[in-house]
Amino acid sequence: MRSICFYFQVHQPFRLRTYRFFDIGENHRYFDDYQNRSIIRRVSERSYIPMNNLLLSLIKEYGAAFKVSFSISGIAIDQMEMYAPEALESFKKLAATGNVEFLAETYAHSMAALKNPDEFRFQVKKHADRIESVFGVKPTAFRNTELIYSDQIGAMVHDLGFNVLLTEGAKHILGWKSPNFLYCNAINPKLKLLLRNYQLSDDIGFRFSNQNWIEWPLSAEKFAGWLKAYDKNQQVVNIFLDYETFGEHQWAETGIFDFMKALPRQIFATTDFTFSTPTEIANRLQPVSAVNVPHAISWADEERDLTAWLGNEMQDEAFDSLYHLADKVNKSDNKDIQKDWLYLQSSDHFYYMCTKWFSDGAVHNYFNPYSTPYEAFINYMNVLSDFIGRVENNQEKKTQPVAELNIPDPSKLTRKIQEVTPQPDDADENETGNFEVLFSLSKKELKHALGQIDMKNLAYALFNRAEEEVEQLRKNLPVAYRNELAKALQALKKPRKSVIDAHQKKISELLQTLFKH
Repeated sequence: MRSICFYFQVHQPFRLRTYRFFDIGENHRYFDDYQNRSIIRRVSERSYIPMNNLLLSLIKEYGAAFKVSFSISGIAIDQMEMYAPEALESFKKLAATGNVEFLAETYAHSMAALKNPDEFRFQVKKHADRIESVFGVKPTAFRNTELIYSDQIGAMVHDLGFNVLLTEGAKHILGWKSPNFLYCNAINPKLKLLLRNYQLSDDIGFRFSNQNWIEWPLSAEKFAGWLKAYDKNQQVVNIFLDYETFGEHQWAETGIFDFMKALPRQIFATTDFTFSTPTEIANRLQPVSAVNVPHAISWADEERDLTAWLGNEMQDEAFDSLYHLADKVNKSDNKDIQKDWLYLQSSDHFYYMCTKWFSDGAVHNYFNPYSTPYEAFINYMNVLSDFIGRVENNQEKKTQPVAELNIPDPSKLTRKIQEVTPQPDDADENETGNFEVLFSLSKKELKHALGQIDMKNLAYALFNRAEEEVEQLRKNLPVAYRNELAKALQALKKPRKSVIDAHQKKISELLQTLFKH
């Protein structure tokens, strides 16, 4: 009995908004919420949900004989939870059938394996945990971002506990060998390899609707006939596709859903193939030989290498600059920084900077929000410049020893301020006395406190203060906070005294916490 292995990749990146040079240091919102929501909803409605419903109907019709596998990036799950929960529910229904295997990958659909093994291991574990929590199954098979693979990456994957990995059946690594066998890693033979049959995969993924293709139109009968023609000794045919193939890359009007609906019946009726998942195949078959892959391969373009993501100086600079931050980010306990760090690692950001606009141009243009790769590079580097500033500032705050801060006695300071600023008769020194400390903080001390002070809160607290005090405080603020405070003050209506007191009390309590007074 021979196997056909259908594997589908589900991924959508968090696309960046237009981020200008003047936003650096002023605005830490990087992602285009509108575009991200629109695209994930469109893809869910046109592709994910109708195809999931079709697979459910095929599983219901053929039972255990029909199986498929998925890899869904952690970022895609995040977006479905945020914008298209009905799509995520339809994947959960597939998981509940037991006929679907979910694979592990990097959480952020990143290329961390090429640059930072620690980050790679972290993301693989994070993704596996996420898959288990969402779908109730712990992944046992692995596929790396864009099917990127080398001997070293394979060895790392086995060390993480996986015994089967999916990658590309690139011609330059196989030579005369067929991809339709089970192979193993050259360093650690315990890791089994399933290699993509790119000819048959691309017939569906890229050529299905191409009316200039000599085989157009592709029918289920024709595809099953090609499978039947393979030598009987060839054990497995691996069809690996982007899931957006169905309904997005190949519109419903092309007949792609009808093709997939008819395919299992034709395969069962005319061939000796059955459908299996990667782990089932790895458990049943033994590798015929090792495959040597000293340099990384991928499933992209004619070259099947990394040049779609790391093929020019712009991509290399952006990639190196990002991962240069790894140690500092990993030492941070700032959740916003850690989340942005993940989302900025998606391979798509580097793909948009690709300058290979030849035979693969149409592929590179799909879902690309930029008109040129140079625009993509500038926008990404602007975002990265702001992100670097946040990481550096966060690290400074963590390393700043609180004990070295020389904070004056609040009671003495209050008396000093009262000499130049008459206080309201009903002012409650017990509640707001420490608030006065704020006006005496040095730039260094103020910077230490600002990470925990909301500018709107500060604006309320300053509303009835003397202009001299506010101006003195404003001068000590970093530029970004200075502008933010000015905007917050302008936006305030005249608040009641009780509101001002409440905000002053909040800041007073914060100062006591920070400076132990």
